Amino acid sequence: MKRKPLMWIVIVLVAFAVASLLSLYAYGRFAERARGPQGHALPIAGEPTEIDRVLAPLTEAHPDQAGLAILADNLDAFAVRAVSARAAGRSLDLQYYIWHPDLTGNLLHAELLNAADRGVRVRLLLDDMNVHGSDSVLAALDTHPGIEVRLFNPTRAREGTLGRGMELLLRFFSVNRRMHNKAWIADGRLAVVGGRNIGDEYFDAAAEVNFMDTDVAVVGPPVAQAEAIFDAYWNSASAIPLDELVVAKPGSLGRLRHGVEAGALAKRAEPYRQRLEAAPSVQDLMGGRRGLHWTADATIVSDPPEKAEGAEPAGDWMGPLLAAHAGRASGELKIISPYFVPGEAGVEWIAGLRGHGVEVGILTNSLAANDVVAVHGGYARYRVPLLEQGVSLFELKHYGPKNRASLFGSSGASLHTKAFVADRAHGFIGSFNLDPRSINLNTEMGLLFDCADAAAELDDLYAKKTSPQTSYRLELADGSLRWHDPDGKPPRIWRDEPHASWSRRALARVVGWLPVESQL
Repeated sequence: MKRKPLMWIVIVLVAFAVASLLSLYAYGRFAERARGPQGHALPIAGEPTEIDRVLAPLTEAHPDQAGLAILADNLDAFAVRAVSARAAGRSLDLQYYIWHPDLTGNLLHAELLNAADRGVRVRLLLDDMNVHGSDSVLAALDTHPGIEVRLFNPTRAREGTLGRGMELLLRFFSVNRRMHNKAWIADGRLAVVGGRNIGDEYFDAAAEVNFMDTDVAVVGPPVAQAEAIFDAYWNSASAIPLDELVVAKPGSLGRLRHGVEAGALAKRAEPYRQRLEAAPSVQDLMGGRRGLHWTADATIVSDPPEKAEGAEPAGDWMGPLLAAHAGRASGELKIISPYFVPGEAGVEWIAGLRGHGVEVGILTNSLAANDVVAVHGGYARYRVPLLEQGVSLFELKHYGPKNRASLFGSSGASLHTKAFVADRAHGFIGSFNLDPRSINLNTEMGLLFDCADAAAELDDLYAKKTSPQTSYRLELADGSLRWHDPDGKPPRIWRDEPHASWSRRALARVVGWLPVESQL
């Protein structure tokens, strides 16, 4: 009697394995047939564009140097993208993990349409994991002769959750690897890289919680590096043209135009219209009047697209590359990582720095501020070992700084910046979290730089984000965790996860017990 259940388990497992192999084979054949033609960045040539006229004199005055502008303000980050799209006259190459069709996403959709109408070539490469449900917008965009959309590692099943869910299950090991890169490249002259995706929560437009995030706008030689990275992904085996996956409904482009134009004129969009017209920092950047941090040592780096195809790890992947650069710290290293799961190896690496006298500070999300509770469950077990090593550990408060509210009433905050700064001399801003998913599964990118002025600005941002108004300071008392909140009303020392519900605490604790750290 005991053999029958075991036999059925074996049969089910074998059937699933066969179905999975067949699914992978069928998808591979489809992807090979569906790949689009090779595409490449347009050269800086022909009649100068508005961006050329603004930025060429700056780069010519600083030959072989990169100009950097750190974008910590969410509205400025939106405006840089919108203004550069308006000024573009040649090309827009855009690569994102998430692009929501919400207020700010559609405002930028409108800018893409207007640019394409002027003759600008627009290439949009999106990871497929978060695209489901917005095919109608993307399919409509893709029908414009000046816009091409490709999806990275997509499912063939596009309609309904059952078919897509089944494909995700059968192709789990391949679809588990995602393109987490973020890049906005205008006319081959300006690149914006960092932590922000496209959506309301990244630009202070969400009603519940908004992200505290950081990008960097770059001019000079690193822009060509960003273009080369974009082309590598655009031409990779994992990038599938959208028109091979969905068919746009007749009239969809016209309906999209009407929708985004109405949205742009809505009262809710007024703060963004005003920022585009009046924001001095953005207008000064595009007008050549904003002071940039100039350096001869700045590089846009990325994992290769083959990482998402299961290639063997290499020393030039983002994990070892960033560890080498951060490991150069001789006096202090400050890390900002919203999803922080260092693992035993990471704790040992940090302990090695502490052993050489390096002061290490880390800022991550508190449980109440973390939008991914499971990640907090993976992180929690490393707090005590880190504090025992003398690390300064901070967790962002769920309500963020005092008086910090979104344009639409939200006071909730969640950390999304991914950066480090060492010795107020060099650093990194990008998409890379210090967690197993960024290290082993997702592709990532960002800017590495040696520049004292830019490093000092990033260091100052870290100081603001770890201030008592913004974050809790953790310490050990008799072997137990304490969260210090001297800015609380009244000041308080917490003995358990501050402002986190019992259900969040329970879920995080259960995840911490499970063998799922490699997926976090």
